[in-house]
Amino acid sequence: MKKNLHLLAVGALSLVLAQPAMAQKKAPAKAVKTVTKPATSPALPIDPNVKIGKLPNGLVYYIRKNVEPKNRAELYLGNKIGSLMENEEQLGLAHFTEHMAFNGTKDFPKNEIINYLQKAGVRFGADLNAYTGFNQTVYQLPIPTDSAEVFKTGFKILANWAGKVTMDGKEIDNERGVIIEEDRQRGKNAQQRISKQLLPFLLGDSRYAKRIPIGDVDLLQKFTHDKIRNFYKDWYRPNLQTVIAVGDFDVNEVEKLIIANFSELKNPANEKARTYYSIPDNVQPLVKIATDPEQPYNVAQLIYKQKQGPVKTEADYKTQIAQNMVNNMLAARIAEIMQKGNAPFLFAQSSYGPYQGGMIWDMNALQTVAVAKTGAELEKALVAAVAENERMAKFGFTAGELETVKKKMEASNEKQFKEKDKTKSSAYVQQYLNNFLIGSAIPSEEYSYELNKKLLQSISLADVNAAAKAMVTKNNQILVVQAPEKEKANLPQEASLIAALKNAGNGVTPYVDNAVNKPLIAQAPKAGTIVNETKNDKIGITTLTLSNGVKVVLKPTDFKNDQVIFTSFAKGGASLASNDDFLSAENANLIAQSGVGDYNPTQLSKYLAGKNAAVGAYIDDLYQGFSGNASPKDLETAFQLIYARATNPRKDVEIFNKNISDFKVITANKGSNPSSVFADTVQAVMANYHKRGMPTTLADIDKINIDKAYAFYKDRFADASGQTFVFVGNFDVEQIKPLITTYLASLPSLNRNENFVDNGVNPPKGKVSKTVKKGLEDKVSVQLVFHDDYTYSAENNVMLDALKAALDIKITERLREKESGVYSPGVSLSVQKNPAAHYYFTISFNCAKANVEKLINAALEEVNNFKNNGVTAEDLQKFKSEELRQVELSLRENGYWLAYLTNRLKYNDNVEQVLDNTSRINGVTVDATKTAAKKYLNGDNYIRLVLLPEN
Repeated sequence: MKKNLHLLAVGALSLVLAQPAMAQKKAPAKAVKTVTKPATSPALPIDPNVKIGKLPNGLVYYIRKNVEPKNRAELYLGNKIGSLMENEEQLGLAHFTEHMAFNGTKDFPKNEIINYLQKAGVRFGADLNAYTGFNQTVYQLPIPTDSAEVFKTGFKILANWAGKVTMDGKEIDNERGVIIEEDRQRGKNAQQRISKQLLPFLLGDSRYAKRIPIGDVDLLQKFTHDKIRNFYKDWYRPNLQTVIAVGDFDVNEVEKLIIANFSELKNPANEKARTYYSIPDNVQPLVKIATDPEQPYNVAQLIYKQKQGPVKTEADYKTQIAQNMVNNMLAARIAEIMQKGNAPFLFAQSSYGPYQGGMIWDMNALQTVAVAKTGAELEKALVAAVAENERMAKFGFTAGELETVKKKMEASNEKQFKEKDKTKSSAYVQQYLNNFLIGSAIPSEEYSYELNKKLLQSISLADVNAAAKAMVTKNNQILVVQAPEKEKANLPQEASLIAALKNAGNGVTPYVDNAVNKPLIAQAPKAGTIVNETKNDKIGITTLTLSNGVKVVLKPTDFKNDQVIFTSFAKGGASLASNDDFLSAENANLIAQSGVGDYNPTQLSKYLAGKNAAVGAYIDDLYQGFSGNASPKDLETAFQLIYARATNPRKDVEIFNKNISDFKVITANKGSNPSSVFADTVQAVMANYHKRGMPTTLADIDKINIDKAYAFYKDRFADASGQTFVFVGNFDVEQIKPLITTYLASLPSLNRNENFVDNGVNPPKGKVSKTVKKGLEDKVSVQLVFHDDYTYSAENNVMLDALKAALDIKITERLREKESGVYSPGVSLSVQKNPAAHYYFTISFNCAKANVEKLINAALEEVNNFKNNGVTAEDLQKFKSEELRQVELSLRENGYWLAYLTNRLKYNDNVEQVLDNTSRINGVTVDATKTAAKKYLNGDNYIRLVLLPEN
């Protein structure tokens, strides 16, 4: 079905703010950095719960016992080396080396590491992964601890990565194509082309600019094997490495495993110096305008660079908190401007933090982005965004703003401390990795909590305003513009932009706070009653039926100490709108985004400061309802928000029209982006060109009417008798009942007994092929879809899951490992029960134009093999291991139970089917998969979708 416009906008604008591509498998965690203070400030103490040691060869290790999740551990190998260590003959080989670690080591030949771990239930990509940056290369291995053999082998694998990668020549040559395809998949687009223009400015023509991790494509195709072997020999050495282990294990045993596996590693006799690089300062602003035919938006970004160091002392910590306060308050001001009908920008953002995503260790920046509707309006948009920086630098913030942000941060501090015994192991791993790489402090939760409390009380308005003023520097400014080629003649010139920056603060006046001081609900609702109560002890739920027909399903858990999450649903949704009004109905969610009652979104945020409670309303194709979360202490606020959103929605013409105006710009511009054009085609084909499933056009947007949207929203929530609420988390059933009777049993009820309507938006039957020609470079996107109606059941769904998992393995082995023609092919599975049961298998990948038919044929061969032979016993074992491990983890997650219970109730399924998950998974056989493959992958309903370059 057609996506709502507000969702399209979020997705489209996220592309605007993407950093220049660094070609990593996974983005590293951002190192927390702040201004280095004098050494006299007390150093933050190291958490006593982590054991830190150092082997004689220089390898540093961190070990911590942590039982969330149970029977699991996070193992990391961190290397303090990256692409900056490459010489001119090795451009891209740091990243290539990371790939080779998965292609054969001394103890695990070829792909045996991946093979072994998949059998143990570790998923490649989702769990097992690695990334390469300028300064670091990191390998991550989440692993079960309830199998002593598998757990011990995990350290053996880390040690093989650290110093035993074989670098077989044939494997190196096979991997060249994969690396080239990674560059194609991540690049060959406007973003990459613009990045090449901007990086010398963003990185100061430094070594960083000359050592982009993906490297030089021509060199990667031709380098001799000795170049990568030399890189590995020179730089993968224990005195630049760390092993981090956090999980449900015995610390002393883990220390023995580290000593046993890593002590034999040796440093090279003639060590190369590990040089640390930075980027140069600039006194005068640097300006660069970059255009591209496929760039969809007019974007200006002003960067104020600052040299920074990691958080080590209390003074650092205090400055960090003040900077976080500034970010929060500045973001609120800009969000307030964006709600206005005369907002000078389509989108804006201003935030202080790590420069280039933390990839440059000693640099932070205030980075301000403005997106304009046209090139001619870009200067005005930029000046308006920069004026907010100047406003805060000149006049600071108000006492009211500071009080609001302190309430928010105090509530966050309390919540984090309450969850300290439920902290996931992965969170600790990132802290220890940052300590190893850049020296950032690792205080305990208890210390951090108390220090936060003290500093939040002591930080004054003057402290915050000083931090704000320090961010807006007059030197180290970089201004970059990204714009469509067609707007080139309309863009401001460099001199004009510089002059605009200098004058941006002229005439700014102090900010005026617009907080609302009214109750969220003007009059307490008349409470209803609970008319029926049942319990299901097998899955731990209590079901209440209320006097107005609302049903409430309650599942108390101890998975989180300070979390309650909930959602609701009732049949109907936008399906009930007429063909003439469905565009307005589909975008009635804009009403939910406009605030509630007397509160616009900014005012509501201020009202909720200090409370951990959030509630939204939604209307999708078939259902409408509410969703949200709260701390147990703030549950009443969450219930009040549900009641207010149901009974007192806000009709804000200015906000609504601003959204519509923005959507027009986004819709008008997306035609220049090949991916957007292809996505629109896919959407149209999959909806069989049904009017209600087509992509949104400018003509469609003109038909969206606020009065119709508001009326539809009101109508959808006028009858709560069909609503079913599901609550999961840390609450007591008896204590939550008064909130339920007061705020849910009082919701209006008309007993309309509604159902959704099947409007006939279905995929085409038979064989369909559609090719789109759009794009300047040699980059092809392929989607192969196998679909059909089927009988929706737990048994059939687990069979589909098994086919998907095994086909994913085979497609990766064939297209990536054997053909070397793609980087990350994927097989996705989507199933639905309503309005009609249907499944979709989609094989997707990117490749070169010359290989497209060969790779499609190869993919179809693997599908045919499935139909003829079923899933192999080995791949079925991998599916079962991975699936059972995920089930084990999921059953301890509030989010899993909320989704599970909601779907079972929504589809009128047996809510106890979760109890048979293990037996269902173990019951899948090779013979059964063969039968299933013939049925579900028969190709009778097959859609081929291909995006080719224009030439």
